[in-house]
Amino acid sequence: MTIFLLIRHGENEYVASGRLAGRLPEVHLNAAGRAQAQALAEYLRGLPVQAVYSSPLERTWETAAPIAAALGLPISSRQGLLEVDFGAWQGKPLETLQRRKLWRTVQRAPARMRFPGGETFAQAQQRIAEELEHLHQRHAAPDALVVCVSHSDIIKLAAAYYLGLPLDLFQRLHVAPASITALRLDSEGPAALLALNHNPEWARRLHAMLQKQPCS
Repeated sequence: MTIFLLIRHGENEYVASGRLAGRLPEVHLNAAGRAQAQALAEYLRGLPVQAVYSSPLERTWETAAPIAAALGLPISSRQGLLEVDFGAWQGKPLETLQRRKLWRTVQRAPARMRFPGGETFAQAQQRIAEELEHLHQRHAAPDALVVCVSHSDIIKLAAAYYLGLPLDLFQRLHVAPASITALRLDSEGPAALLALNHNPEWARRLHAMLQKQPCS
């Protein structure tokens, strides 16, 4: 059995300004993103993690770095964890993309979407499923715990695949920056989604807010 902690990278200026970074190089975490990555490292410190893997893009690597340091582990780069290839769309403002006819396909019928000059969601989903199956075989010891730092759509596609959710419905899932989605793969049984979009900082703030609420 392998439990994967699928972590979305922290905030960067493309996230903050509403642009589609895709696979563009030199997209780095901003100050908020670096703080998120450090908070994740402290949250995960002490867990019996066997390995830390990351998409090779800078923003994922910079999110993985403090986590790996806290766990005393190296980071291994994995192409299978790369962002969806958005082709000609990468770098564009989401506000501009939302006015294109293909945007309706992205949101309502993503199984039919191929990004101009890029890949399909179906291809990206197959890629991440094959990657996780490969890592599952590599870390097949009982209760193996593995960190994979990746991207929003890739994590949503993985969750949808193992839930048996139709590809056209995967956009109903939400994965925020610096959130953790926990997925268990078992060679002798079905996969299980243990957590989706868990944000340790948000959970702490919610807990603090609820503590201040007067009893009814």
